[in-house]
Amino acid sequence: MGRDIQPIKISGEDRRKYREKLRRSLDVFDRMLREDVFEDAAGRVGQEIELNLVDERGEPSMRNADVLDAIADPAWATELGQFNIEINVPPRQLGGDALDGLEQEIRADLNAADAKARGSGSRLVMIGILPTLRQEDVHEGTLSANARYRAMNEQIFAARGEDLRIAIDGAEQLLTHADSITPEAACTSVQLHVQVTPDAFASYWNAAQAICGVQVALAANSPYLFGRQLWHETRITLFEQATDTRTEELKQQGVRPRVWFGERWITSVFDLFEENIRYFPALLPICEDEDPLAALDSGSCPRLDEMSLHNGTIYRWNRPVYAAVDGQPHVRVENRVLPAGPTVADTVANAAFYYGLVRALAEAQRPIWTQMSFAAAADNLHAAARHGMDAQLYWPGVGEAPAAELVLRRLLPLAREGLSQWEVSPVLVDRLLGIIEQRCLTGQTGAAWQIATVGALTGDGGVDRPEALRLMTQRYIEHMHGNQPVHTWPVSA
Repeated sequence: MGRDIQPIKISGEDRRKYREKLRRSLDVFDRMLREDVFEDAAGRVGQEIELNLVDERGEPSMRNADVLDAIADPAWATELGQFNIEINVPPRQLGGDALDGLEQEIRADLNAADAKARGSGSRLVMIGILPTLRQEDVHEGTLSANARYRAMNEQIFAARGEDLRIAIDGAEQLLTHADSITPEAACTSVQLHVQVTPDAFASYWNAAQAICGVQVALAANSPYLFGRQLWHETRITLFEQATDTRTEELKQQGVRPRVWFGERWITSVFDLFEENIRYFPALLPICEDEDPLAALDSGSCPRLDEMSLHNGTIYRWNRPVYAAVDGQPHVRVENRVLPAGPTVADTVANAAFYYGLVRALAEAQRPIWTQMSFAAAADNLHAAARHGMDAQLYWPGVGEAPAAELVLRRLLPLAREGLSQWEVSPVLVDRLLGIIEQRCLTGQTGAAWQIATVGALTGDGGVDRPEALRLMTQRYIEHMHGNQPVHTWPVSA
């Protein structure tokens, strides 16, 4: 999905060959689905966690190359901005005490990486948007030194033909323009993967779409951008705008955005890959040597490189993933709506809630997507991003309800049921879902804590906004390393 590429020059012939290869790959994928050649290992899960780098003052550190050299671990990689890095957490089966092992492993990896990063004057922060990030920190010169990001930047702006316009109307307003995609680097997230069978994929993807709004309301952690207080999860609207290849005229024509919730419930994983090819021009039309049909006919597993690369340039909030591992193909749902942080405990609790709820809904006798419109699910996502835990969300049989009330009354019991179906340890279920329950009862998400803390620091003759954001970020880092869930964090001047 995020593989490196060599510097390229793209010709019209490259685009034609790539389109033909995409269509051939889609035909091969269709045949693989019909012939049922996929690995059956449902319940294998994985995570990717994106992080920010800061200096000793809590301000952005443009040192990801130095930090990665110090960490020297292939699980760690660059992200778009020089102030970003990412860790890929190895997949595992979900049952038993796996989530406890996941939490311990992530904490150990982050602590070890943070200790090594300090040698280059940097620290790691898990947060949706770094509060101390300034507009002058995001420009083409702060893109990571990776040919893939340079090529993406060139191709997006070639498609647009003009600067990006970023307009966000929240508690405060932001209107700015950018001549690179680097504002996207402000958005750091946690991606949750769950491997499913192709037959079950549509049910899991539909269920994941239905609960995006609930996830964001519970986990909002991005209230500040460029010094302004905007949405509780500003990352959602920023990402939608910062990677948009469309001019205003194309938007008016109804051309679909590359950061996309979608427009309908699906019946097969094939639907999504077909939409990718039907609606979206290639950004990185790079052909590999593999003939996917010949590979399949010979009894080997096609890599379908072009289909996967193209899929990686279309930013669905729940993305389909095709992968071939050790000669075995599989598909999985990649859930992309959650911000990073605030703590590893919160991150794993968010994952447990998602994995449990998505299974309960995907395997329910009466599917949730037969009871609510697709538009209602999309509206929930944006309401939650704007208002966080205060959002009013629609749910079948309930109507409009506050997010916390919906979770406490309806969705926590379903998440518990789903985790039981995954055979997760009951003690672990109680602990992790207890974190979600307490967050609902207190109303304190990462975003709510950030807003309250900045308010306390600036009130009654306190410090100015930039200094409050810096001090709040330093406190956030201390609490993050304490690993006590965010609902327990104190607010003070």
